[in-house]
Amino acid sequence: MGSAVLWGVVAASSLVLGALLAVARHWPDQLVGLVLAFGAGALISAVSFELAEDGVRIGGGAAVGIGLAVGALTYFFLDRRLERGRSDPATALALGAFLDGVPEQLVLGLGIAVGGELGVSLIVAIFVSNLPEAIGSASAMRARHRDSATILRLWGAVATVCALATVIGYAVGDQLSGELEGGVNGFAAGALLVMLTDSMIPEARKAGRTAGLATAFGFAVATGLSVT
Repeated sequence: MGSAVLWGVVAASSLVLGALLAVARHWPDQLVGLVLAFGAGALISAVSFELAEDGVRIGGGAAVGIGLAVGALTYFFLDRRLERGRSDPATALALGAFLDGVPEQLVLGLGIAVGGELGVSLIVAIFVSNLPEAIGSASAMRARHRDSATILRLWGAVATVCALATVIGYAVGDQLSGELEGGVNGFAAGALLVMLTDSMIPEARKAGRTAGLATAFGFAVATGLSVT
């Protein structure tokens, strides 16, 4: 249990770190766009290898497909509800971090419980992908004149819930079937794909033509971490 708590906190801490970096100073739109583009590439890699591929191996293609559809629909409809009150890409990114982070760190806890040992690659991949989401969203919130305390409370709450998800995953690791575990992977992947297309990648275009290059670098780094 101690290892689940430790790694859960480490993985989720980048959400708070990203928010702190965003409120500490003003970041130019182009730099925020580059960070988001790099993070988008890392997240695409996470969807491909850490979530979809591993999910199919553990629970089969059908379980991952169903989970992916449920995750995509969940994010889509929750985002639509937020948009009815206010169109806010910053909130959409925070929602995406939450809907992705909870099942992703649940998967992390499951891996610790089932495997006993955990490679550093998954921890770093989660950390790297969380950081630009938090920086991008918190920077956008700051640009919309939200006070620093509110921003830090929001991301602190998201990080706390994500860290707790690791502990929960560890606690139920021996009780979940392979199909359900694969479905959890798929849910995280589905929420991520919708968030990437609707919110993160459009915001990354602030970097201009270099956004595509940063995305490719992010994918390369995260892929290297995933397969080592």
